[in-house]
Amino acid sequence: MAQMRITPGDLKAMKGEGKRIVALTAYDRPTAEVCEAAGVDVILVGDSLGNVLLGYETTIPVTMEEMLHHVKAVARSVQRPLVVADLPFLSYQTDAAEALRNAGRFLKEGGAQAVKLEGGDRCAETIERLVTAGVPVMGHLGYTPQSAYVLGRNVVQGRDYTAAITIVNEALALEEAGCFAVVLECVPGEVAQAVSERLTIPTIGIGAGAGCDGQILVFHDVVGWGPGAALKFVKRYADVGETLRRAVGDYARDVRAGQFPALEHTFTMPAEARVLFEQELAELDAGCGE
Repeated sequence: MAQMRITPGDLKAMKGEGKRIVALTAYDRPTAEVCEAAGVDVILVGDSLGNVLLGYETTIPVTMEEMLHHVKAVARSVQRPLVVADLPFLSYQTDAAEALRNAGRFLKEGGAQAVKLEGGDRCAETIERLVTAGVPVMGHLGYTPQSAYVLGRNVVQGRDYTAAITIVNEALALEEAGCFAVVLECVPGEVAQAVSERLTIPTIGIGAGAGCDGQILVFHDVVGWGPGAALKFVKRYADVGETLRRAVGDYARDVRAGQFPALEHTFTMPAEARVLFEQELAELDAGCGE
């Protein structure tokens, strides 16, 4: 029997009941299936795939087509988690009509159930347009990776009182515009808690302390597969990277030593067929020697 899909309304109900929301990124079938099996509530197909999978320095080069490729893979692979697709840079900033077209593609072609976009007040009109058209929207405040060139090395946002109050006000504006949840990235715990207490929609923290209604991290950081696990706000729960390096190293040594493949890894012919095959080979070799 198919599991019931988690909806944006379910997340709001979880906040009301004091239940913590578990979210992770995933970019392909294997990671998505692991997330579902572990009971993850929300899977974000983040544009962080640009850094994690595609070798980009920032998320800015990531395209709609690259995102769609990965959104489809994840959406096809899970039944219960809410799948949220990240709108990449310049897919929603130019005008609301283009934002609606691109968001619609994530739902119609990609199979996602919601989209995420970065920004506060400036995105309110776009969010309202998307929500009115039937597209659930998750907001994103604090450190916004698509603004990496503007923010520079100032990763933590909201450390002074003016910036902190701005984050609170922008979160309220996102809720008013129709967002069903807001990601708070790299903001002081006091600020994130203040936002969470003032919103009726859930907050999902990443580097924002325990006062949020849920937490999200990059899958590869959680399992120790890639460089991001050294970040202050990341807790590594495994060292998959070392396990993979060791496994590949063992494979390479076996191949070079002639120890792989062994007989147990090799297909064989039935005895009768092998006799006939060897007879044909003998005749073939004899003919070639004439």
